[in-house]
Amino acid sequence: MSSSEPGQATHDGGPRQPARAAAAAGVVAVGSAAVLGELLAGFFSPSLSPVTAVGGAVIDAVPPGVKDWAVTVFGTADKAALLVGIALVMALAAALAGVLEYRKRFTGTTLIGLVGMVGLAAVLTRTQASASAAVLAVLAAVVAVLLLRFLVRRLQDWDTQRTQEPAAVQAAGAPAARRRFLQVLAGGAVFTAAGGLLAGAWRGAAAIASEARSRVALPVPASPAPAIPAAAEAKVDGMQPLVTPNKDFYRIDTALAVPAVDPATWVLRVTGLVDREVELTFAELLAKPLIERHITIACVSNNVGGDLIGNARWLGWPVRELLALAGPRAGADMVLSKSADGWTAGTPLEVLSDGRDALLAVAMNGEPLPLEHGFPVRLVVPGLYGYVSATKWVTELKVTRFADDAAYWTPRGWSERGPIKISSRIDVPRNGRSVQAGTVLFGGVAWAQHTGIGKVELRLNRGPWQQADLAQGISVDTWYQWKLGVELTEGRYEVQVRATDLAGQVQDERSRPVVPDGATGLHTIRVDVTP
Repeated sequence: MSSSEPGQATHDGGPRQPARAAAAAGVVAVGSAAVLGELLAGFFSPSLSPVTAVGGAVIDAVPPGVKDWAVTVFGTADKAALLVGIALVMALAAALAGVLEYRKRFTGTTLIGLVGMVGLAAVLTRTQASASAAVLAVLAAVVAVLLLRFLVRRLQDWDTQRTQEPAAVQAAGAPAARRRFLQVLAGGAVFTAAGGLLAGAWRGAAAIASEARSRVALPVPASPAPAIPAAAEAKVDGMQPLVTPNKDFYRIDTALAVPAVDPATWVLRVTGLVDREVELTFAELLAKPLIERHITIACVSNNVGGDLIGNARWLGWPVRELLALAGPRAGADMVLSKSADGWTAGTPLEVLSDGRDALLAVAMNGEPLPLEHGFPVRLVVPGLYGYVSATKWVTELKVTRFADDAAYWTPRGWSERGPIKISSRIDVPRNGRSVQAGTVLFGGVAWAQHTGIGKVELRLNRGPWQQADLAQGISVDTWYQWKLGVELTEGRYEVQVRATDLAGQVQDERSRPVVPDGATGLHTIRVDVTP
């Protein structure tokens, strides 16, 4: 036999299954095009790229249960997990496109075209949509089609050459067609890998926003934060700091790519049911009499005992003063805050107008807001879960009514209003840890924002409740630390904690999920006591 059938082994070392090479060609073609789109987006459409547009559309489409599962499983790495998932789906679709194109011309490229249309549709539905973003989505699809056709032609040339050349010619060296295919494939793979790293490290507007942040000179607060009392710390080894460092502060939001907002062009608009629409620039905001307060904020997705909660020192202007300038009209009961990425939160008007320190925050723990925490301006509202209050990268406050407008999460099954529930947590010792018999020191935190904690109790093996030593609170808007030493002998113990607020309300012991308005139940750990 002077030639071999397609898909059979040949003397030149060609693949037994050309489909594998075709699949690799599809992955390289689509990967190179996607990376090119991301790199160009860093310069021409920094707020939106084809990949982030698709990711944002996925986030918008998932039901609350899926979102809650993702946060529970991946925590603050949920966005990284989504990006990995998108990359895997793209790789599978690209591999299929390569195989289809190898077997029948235009079938694979048609598949890529359809995927490109999905990407374009995702771009056009985003708040940050622009002509540049749409062009990049189309360009990425066109490049993927052209690269796939080029690679498949090289692969077909190789396949034709190896099946037609005599064995003696094949044995003398690898066919030129094979070298061309592998060279292009390797080059595309290197570009995809290197370009992906570069795209992840460089975003033009992000760099500009970061540079602008470094130049922000924070004003001296007109009302500094009260000094933290020495008695506010329980002083238990292993507990989290009373004030959460910025680098450790949780981040849960729907922004797949952190919005890069230039403070020089940032404007906050107050619209809707107001006597006077108001516009506020960043320079004007910094010139206001800003106040500084320690405030604890929490995510509604925080499970009992979870860590999606943090305490920081915020600098900002009271929202009530801005609303007073606008003059809300009778009948208004909600403020719909909008983010630069289109996300919205619906906050009860009375909460933003009463005496609590609801802030337009510009700083966090003594430095301008980190980009991922809302630079240049975000909302911080004591007593409400973040999904109805803590809008990052805020650009608009629309005074309206709950009957007329719905925020991002409300149509997705979450409650309109989200007051934070009384809760408590055991931080030390960790669940499942072994400790030595004798005096075992337990410690943790409890919170009832804008109400304050009056008492924390611990019980072992469902026995009587024992009152813990409660540290002095910084304010009623922050969490409180607590500790309790208990004499324990060898054995296994179930330990539970509960809190009572300053109004006498006891933490709800019933176990409920985070949907629709926050989890309830008692944080429970198990501890093994050894001799």
